[in-house]
Amino acid sequence: MSLTKLTLMLFSTLFLTACSDDKTQVEISSAEVKSTVKAPSYVISRSAYQQQIYGFWLGQNIANWTGLITEMDKVGTPETMPFYTDEDWGSKDLPAIWGEGVPHADTIDFFFVNKGQPWGADDDTDIEYMYYHLLEQHKTSILSAEQIREGWLTHIYSETDAPLFKKFPDSKPMVENFLWESNQQARILMAQGMLPPATSEPKNNNKYMMIDAQLTTEIFGLLAPARPDIALKIAHLPIRTSAKDEAQWISEFYVVMHSLASSVDKSLSLQQQTMWLATQARKQLPDETYPAKMFDYIKQSYSKNPDKNNWEKTRDEVYQRYQIEQADGYLYKDPFEAGINFAASMVSWFYGEGDIVRTIQIGSLTGWDSDNPTATWGGLLGFMIGKSGVESAFKQDNLSDTYWIHRTRRGFPDRTPEQEGEDTFKGMAKRGITIIDRIVLEQMAGQVDLEKNIWLIPKV
Repeated sequence: MSLTKLTLMLFSTLFLTACSDDKTQVEISSAEVKSTVKAPSYVISRSAYQQQIYGFWLGQNIANWTGLITEMDKVGTPETMPFYTDEDWGSKDLPAIWGEGVPHADTIDFFFVNKGQPWGADDDTDIEYMYYHLLEQHKTSILSAEQIREGWLTHIYSETDAPLFKKFPDSKPMVENFLWESNQQARILMAQGMLPPATSEPKNNNKYMMIDAQLTTEIFGLLAPARPDIALKIAHLPIRTSAKDEAQWISEFYVVMHSLASSVDKSLSLQQQTMWLATQARKQLPDETYPAKMFDYIKQSYSKNPDKNNWEKTRDEVYQRYQIEQADGYLYKDPFEAGINFAASMVSWFYGEGDIVRTIQIGSLTGWDSDNPTATWGGLLGFMIGKSGVESAFKQDNLSDTYWIHRTRRGFPDRTPEQEGEDTFKGMAKRGITIIDRIVLEQMAGQVDLEKNIWLIPKV
């Protein structure tokens, strides 16, 4: 049988798998789908990767909802409102800069959702979920500008058609579309007919330097295992939907880390693995830019600090050096900027030393937009240790695996009509494998071996 026919057979089966609900068991032919793979190649188990994707979604949601408790509580006014430290863990949550706390917790601690209730979508997970859906819907390995615009307008509310939302049971209902900063401006521009990457050009979007792209695009790294070059290719337009220049390079840094997590040397300790990932991704940052200089400074501060529990020392240096002194070409203006939050994220990454629990704890206490770096690292570390690793790390055996995408977005199929929410991490992980199958074949010239249940991914 020809390669073309074999490829078509695989895609036909994969589409049935992707379109089936979570309960449907779909038999896949044991035929090998081959391409012109030449040694050396990465050999990656599809079944193991599925559990890792589950770990990504679970870890990201734990970290997101834990980090939301302290989001914008501390944004760099230590004289009147001192930064959090380890001593504050387990204490009462203070109001954010807008004068309110959060409805889901009043104590600074890890937040879990148990079986029977869904994890709520938030801006750290819902647009990634949307991109996942668009790749399936369009049967493509790389989204076009038109597909991105159509997806945003279809699945993301505007400021006028969003439903009423009550933050607290006794609060006044408000229209809320769960978009902020650069993403909000990009959505407005798309509604006017503009396409990415024009939606992130500074002349059109004066919020292009904000954190938005980081929290919406990391997943493209996981969709291109061990191949950051392909990850950056498929992530390019999603990143340029809302980011340019430094914010773009920072987002690419995270994408590279997520892709390289598939090729890290597992014989190393988690601390060594996380240091290797960060050091490799640092090569993505142009040396003359402030993100590169931030990375180098924070890594050096961590390395020279004899007390690896005293992460607060480096965090306070970040505040002084970048928010007050505005060193290395960084001009701080806003606590939602990609720059200050990139610096904060590197503090928790280095001092967390590969421990998902400690990394999320430090990230939640570091300050600024604390839910975003924690969600990024919770997802990446969750992927690295997988579903069971996340459950073991947090000593939890009753965590929910359902996901409520319609909390913040609209128009997705309800894959779990008998449960609260619309999807499950298990189903999301399973569909992720079919997305990667297509990317391996179309973008990597790799091989999907269904009999051995592996990918063969050419090295470059």
